Amino acid sequence: MFSAFNNGFSRVADHPDLGKLLLRLTFGFLLLFHGAVKIQHGVGWIAQMLAAHGLPESIAYGAYIGEVVAPIMVIIGLMTRPAALVISINLVVAVLLVMKPEVFWSRTHVGAWALETEALYFLGGLIIMLLGAGKYTLIRNARLQ
Repeated sequence: MFSAFNNGFSRVADHPDLGKLLLRLTFGFLLLFHGAVKIQHGVGWIAQMLAAHGLPESIAYGAYIGEVVAPIMVIIGLMTRPAALVISINLVVAVLLVMKPEVFWSRTHVGAWALETEALYFLGGLIIMLLGAGKYTLIRNARLQ
């Protein structure tokens, strides 16, 4: 009985390319909200944090690449794998720049890991990088996907 249900459900739900599209759209659009804030308010506050760590302030402009350009590329399926890697690297830099060491092991008042959202974005980028764009993209040239 369970086997028949599982087989039937698997036939209905077996759409890996649709799953890749949904994953790309979800992560891409959610990251664009972060990018929109950077476009509206600039990256000066990021530049200040970088300078406080002895790093060049110009690195702050990488936030536009990681939170605007790369998500758009992931959404449309343009160089999806490299763009997804850029998203993951952007998250690592953001976490290392903003978070204090004790946050890495702390939990929220509801028991969740304090870096749960950042981990989801980081791992989502890696997963998209590993899976690729799938067949539902605006880019038809497979070499540019």
